[in-house]
Amino acid sequence: MFRLQGSKVLAVDMTGDAVKAKNGSMVAYDGQMAFKKMSGGGEGIRGMVTRRLTGEQMTLMEVKGQGTCWFADRASEINLVNLQGDKLYVESSNLLATDGGLRTGTSFTGMRGASQGNGLFTTTVEGHGQAAIMSDGPAVVLRVSSQFPLTVDPGAYVAHQGNLRQSFQSGVTFRTLMGEGGGEAFQIRFEGDGLVYVQPSERNTIAGDV
Repeated sequence: MFRLQGSKVLAVDMTGDAVKAKNGSMVAYDGQMAFKKMSGGGEGIRGMVTRRLTGEQMTLMEVKGQGTCWFADRASEINLVNLQGDKLYVESSNLLATDGGLRTGTSFTGMRGASQGNGLFTTTVEGHGQAAIMSDGPAVVLRVSSQFPLTVDPGAYVAHQGNLRQSFQSGVTFRTLMGEGGGEAFQIRFEGDGLVYVQPSERNTIAGDV
């Protein structure tokens, strides 16, 4: 259903089924398509309230029909993630599209979300199907195992999946280690077994001295 054309355009072939995508990300389509805006990330009233309280903005649209739809957003690199009943945690600004049958929700992330001005919640995608996530530059997928925990700069974090625990280490940053100021005042540490997606270009963050 999902396929990449190049690294920056997602093509979705539909035969009467639906896909949820970031509002305004459709760049072309053929066949017969119907578009519907979904408020609150497609989660109904509860989702709308949650996102209003946390300040996280994620407006989705539902596309349904027969034919092919193409999606892209600001020439971002696109990665396809296959979910087999597991859960994907992704920054709302990095989520491009999901299978219509996948469930979207929110998950409390604590201090990391506050540092980025995205509220205290990260978007979750759960079920069986495919999701397309975006990154500023080609994403790197890093494996975390019990023997090899992973520490990530919060500005480079895109998403993670698997049986992972995350914690926050404050007081030391990648930039201060290199003698440069102005970096985030903490790092994200992942332990367990799973995958973490990071991008080579850091997003702008605020409140870096949390």
